[in-house]
Amino acid sequence: MVNIYEQIAGNKRRSAFIIIFFVIFIIAVSYGISYAFNVQGLLPVAIIFSIGSSLVSYFAGDKIVLSLNHAIPASRQDYFDFYTVTENLAQVAQVPTPKIYVIESDAMNAFATGRDPEHAVVCATTGLLAKLNRTELEGVIGHELSHVKNFDIRLMTIVSILIGTLSILINMSWHIRRGDNDNKNSGIFMIIGIILVIFAPLIAQLIQLAISRRREYFADAGSVMLTRQPSGLISALKKISVDPNILKTASTATSSLYINNPFKGNKIASLFSTHPPIEDRLKVLKEMM
Repeated sequence: MVNIYEQIAGNKRRSAFIIIFFVIFIIAVSYGISYAFNVQGLLPVAIIFSIGSSLVSYFAGDKIVLSLNHAIPASRQDYFDFYTVTENLAQVAQVPTPKIYVIESDAMNAFATGRDPEHAVVCATTGLLAKLNRTELEGVIGHELSHVKNFDIRLMTIVSILIGTLSILINMSWHIRRGDNDNKNSGIFMIIGIILVIFAPLIAQLIQLAISRRREYFADAGSVMLTRQPSGLISALKKISVDPNILKTASTATSSLYINNPFKGNKIASLFSTHPPIEDRLKVLKEMM
């Protein structure tokens, strides 16, 4: 198993690679769609849009994620345990204390975002904060701070924003094509265009899935290292897994950031979950006891 320093270095390399890959991927897909559907001007828009979204995802991805999830700053007075647990574990992890946000929702979930530990944010739902005791909350926050320390937050925030960018471009090209009555391409090129429209988001989602699942196991192990006990996270994950409430603000683009799949009630969305089953995570954690 790689050590934490190798993981951090690897995540930094992957972040740069993902940005370059997605820019090339978006440009290639846009070129294919523009040629197949005879959509004029899509390629230069895609180039500008993909490069621009890469820069935005790096420097302002956390703000976009927080806005998409309707997160608001948490006050120390109202969320004392959340604040103090985060401050204490941040000291143990030797990272700056992240900004703290909450989402008004009965669902139980949490995530971390940002481009590095100096610009990190930890966010939890009010439902999670109300239903977990302090030891369980330590397990969850330890998991999120492990993502922060390992630079998972940079990688997954960038991927989330770029997947959203790809979806916007494909929807844009499809609407332009539908409104173009002079489209002269047909036959094989039309079929290729339709295949790109259908499968490009799926490919992007599979890429997100592939780079997310392993990191959840690492973050669970990191939580145990910070809290010195797996029982808190085990108990928290059990409560989260049986909670019936659905997080309505979650989207497929940002689902990989959460500690648990926010679409657990949606069988279709769960097929492409970026999270390993909680049962598997609990089994690994119990082996640490």
